[in-house]
Amino acid sequence: MDKDFITKQKTRTSLILSVFITGVIIFGVGYYTGSRGSIVNAETLGSSKANADLTSFWRVWRLIDEKSPSAKESTTEKRLYGAIQGLASSLDDPYTVFFPPEENKAFSETISGEFGGIGMEVGIKDGLLTVVSPLKDTPAYKSGIKSGDIVFKIDDTFTKDLSVDNAIKLIRGKKGTEVKLTIIRKDIKEPIEFKVVRDTIIVPVVESEDKNGVHIIHVYTFSENVEAKFRTALRQFYVSGNKKLIIDLRGNPGGYLESAIDMVSWFLPSGEIVVREDFGNNKEQKIHASKGYNVFGNDYKIAILIDGGSASASEIFAGAMQDHKKAVLVGKKTFGKGSVQEVIPITSDTSLKITIAKWFTPNGLSISKNGLNPDVDVSVTEEDILAGKDVQMEKAISVLNN
Repeated sequence: MDKDFITKQKTRTSLILSVFITGVIIFGVGYYTGSRGSIVNAETLGSSKANADLTSFWRVWRLIDEKSPSAKESTTEKRLYGAIQGLASSLDDPYTVFFPPEENKAFSETISGEFGGIGMEVGIKDGLLTVVSPLKDTPAYKSGIKSGDIVFKIDDTFTKDLSVDNAIKLIRGKKGTEVKLTIIRKDIKEPIEFKVVRDTIIVPVVESEDKNGVHIIHVYTFSENVEAKFRTALRQFYVSGNKKLIIDLRGNPGGYLESAIDMVSWFLPSGEIVVREDFGNNKEQKIHASKGYNVFGNDYKIAILIDGGSASASEIFAGAMQDHKKAVLVGKKTFGKGSVQEVIPITSDTSLKITIAKWFTPNGLSISKNGLNPDVDVSVTEEDILAGKDVQMEKAISVLNN
């Protein structure tokens, strides 16, 4: 059996994609240089409209020069960056962002995998800056910040109308320094203030354990090296002869698309749909299919733990397993963060991160719009937490054992 497992895993193919939390990031080049004037033919810009009238833009530019006492402090470069940021924000998409030089550098550091901060993923939900998940054993996790917490203030800055990337910029900082977060939490009337000391964040990946006759694999993020660590954990489960498996994706904010596809391929035949990539505008969907390792057949009983901190690649993995009836989902509804971003260099030190597609499960459920609902809904109370009870884990074990 062990030899069979090793043989199957050697059939893996390697596809190199760079991904960051919300989905795929495809690095490309897209420079545009325009000349000053009132009318720009929008056909050359790929717009569906006949033309774009920029008269009001240049009028405002001229009035700033003529009227504003601060005009000399605003460089041409700064004005252009501000205009581009406004253009990006007109899409009402929190994940489409223009990065001027400083923000561009910070973003590049963020996706490197190891960084200074407090260790929590944030996103925009219902127009509010929301904690997707604090990563395990990080300062945010240890301080008591929870998935679903609304970040009302960062130090003295209110987060209303603050982009995700600008929020991350304020939260991050030099190791050993403190950031103050004012949090609004459901069912608690007064805001809660957390003072969290920044540290170097090394994201945990995979851990395994056995409990009550069930093998449990905790996957904390779909970051670099997760495929190899998950494969090792699966191999241990496979050779043990155990047929009951729990994959814990609670608090997992996502990561690499290719990792999610590779990992779910251990459970699906070749060619089965893992996720649909929808580009809108009547374009054909791109189908991402299983690589077909398919080691774990129907004689295995599998449960996946999810909650409001499960997002992006976690939702892709869990959604595929649910739609193909390979696992029962236990816990609470997921975050709903399934969009694809392409990062395009604009100049040598600026870039545009733009949403180019959205994720749909094999059966066509919009991850961004709906999130995933569990098959077995299990709420966690404050009393459960204080008593050290993991009722969702207990329920998942019960489901498999019964």
